Amino acid sequence: MTHAHKAFASGNEAVAMGVRLARPHVIAAYPITPQTTVVERLAEMVEDGSLRCEYLHVESEHSALSAAMGASAVGARTFTATSSQGLLYMVECLHYASGGRFPIVMMNANRALALPWNIYNDQRDSLSQLDSGWIQIYVEDAQEALDMIIQAYAIAEHPRVLTPVMVNLDGFVLTHTYELVDVPSQQSVDEFLPPFQTSNKMDLDAPTNMGFTATPADYMEFKYQQHRAMVDAAEVIVNTDRAFGTNFGRNYGGLVDSYRSGDAEFILLTLGSVTGTARVVVDQLRAEGHRVGLVKIRYMRPFPARELAALTRRAKAVGVLEKNISPGYEGTVFTNVNSALAQAGSSPLVLNFVAGLGGRDIAKADIARMFEQLAAGAENPPDERVIFVTLQVAVAPEALVRYADEGL
Repeated sequence: MTHAHKAFASGNEAVAMGVRLARPHVIAAYPITPQTTVVERLAEMVEDGSLRCEYLHVESEHSALSAAMGASAVGARTFTATSSQGLLYMVECLHYASGGRFPIVMMNANRALALPWNIYNDQRDSLSQLDSGWIQIYVEDAQEALDMIIQAYAIAEHPRVLTPVMVNLDGFVLTHTYELVDVPSQQSVDEFLPPFQTSNKMDLDAPTNMGFTATPADYMEFKYQQHRAMVDAAEVIVNTDRAFGTNFGRNYGGLVDSYRSGDAEFILLTLGSVTGTARVVVDQLRAEGHRVGLVKIRYMRPFPARELAALTRRAKAVGVLEKNISPGYEGTVFTNVNSALAQAGSSPLVLNFVAGLGGRDIAKADIARMFEQLAAGAENPPDERVIFVTLQVAVAPEALVRYADEGL
């Protein structure tokens, strides 16, 4: 279909629709649960002629990103997708892609990392790669997934940015949940997203050196340029989101999205699909007279430090709800938030709620309890700021062997 229409689609199918509308030249595909249906749908689109591009079924995730880099190096718009262990298999190439300033767009289906082996959702895979030089987006629902694929190309390919973008969807919770989405017309997307043009490519008429070696005398300057591009991306992200809203009637707040936080005493920060559940809890608690609010972090890189400091400056306590733990310390999102608030001179109590690891449910009652703990902590700060939500039992290392032997 080339005209605007509504579709009942999973998060993965919404991603595929967004990719088709963006008109990539090359798709490098390797399947991994729960991302597989993205590249399956794209293969069907190529087969039926609704998407004209080169579709490469490669032999590994490492090869998928390598192929995308090769295509991008000759000026092609590229797409690939992965998840969990597949993302980790790409790690070497993540740094090559960002250091080479290749504006690849990649979808990652957030999934727990082994061991123990687990195919369900948390966000440890992508959050472990915050230092790889990729812009990182976390979406809440299928509509945002579709729209952010389109926005991702506009952001990545902007001359001030030229940085790859990773669009993260919560595995199964979002990738396999069906929702009604508005699908823009091809003409409207073509007007919003012009054909990709870049001077950062191999060109016989204008030869350039790519993928080169740098010595200590100049390596740092290359990394600084890469850092500046990521910092500059923040303004491009905000402007792109506004332009998208003007063109399509939907926008997402740029780097963050705030909900009922203006006068809130207690604010919860979220990433991804759990935001919808948290929004319901905020409404319930507001109806009971509690001044609570919600801020959805949409981008982890570039990190919205100023925005978070501004949105939480009147709060008595702030909770960071994340599906991640950096073993031996705290959640990575929590670390970033604490740094941002400290730099701004903000001093609310900040608690780290680690939840949903390995796909464990996060219920509305769990989120309500987080707000209760924020209120109690504001009056009497706890000794431990990292709280494992719904933790069932503390397991001694020697017990793990027994559990494995007994099939538990």
